[in-house]
Amino acid sequence: MNLKDYIRSIPDYPKKGILFRDITTLIKNENAFSETINQIVERSKKFNFNKIAAIESRGFVFASAVSYILKKPFILLRKKNKLPADVHSVDFELEYGTATIEVHKDSIDQTDNVLIIDDLIATGGTAEAGAKLIEISGGKVSAFIFVINLFDLGGSDNLVKNNYNVENLIEFPGH
Repeated sequence: MNLKDYIRSIPDYPKKGILFRDITTLIKNENAFSETINQIVERSKKFNFNKIAAIESRGFVFASAVSYILKKPFILLRKKNKLPADVHSVDFELEYGTATIEVHKDSIDQTDNVLIIDDLIATGGTAEAGAKLIEISGGKVSAFIFVINLFDLGGSDNLVKNNYNVENLIEFPGH
């Protein structure tokens, strides 16, 4: 199954000049969604990890299913002020501004190797912030797995240059 066939491309969304890669067409097809989860599970076998984290919000769709199948704890990396207990926070740059993501302080410790799953990597700012959250919590990033890599925006390459393991299921140009 070619997963690329299930990704809808929407020009000029959310703003002019952006070609948005929409995963809703992938997840609404039970066979494509199932195949995506199976591929993530298979690729995850290369790595040593005891927890799975995902970046809000589309990463939750994939990571929760993988967590269930692999019977691994699932950690939420959320936008600022969305988690109720004490948090670690990381500010980062986006293509269109700045943002903050957070993790509960009691979610990760020095014994944890964490697999981070997200739907898409573009410039990599959010992924790098997720890695920093894991690391300031005392954990180690085992690997990243992305459904989509926008290869010409360089995020995946930057993670590799920073010595992170990276897997991508499918690739598209970012523009």
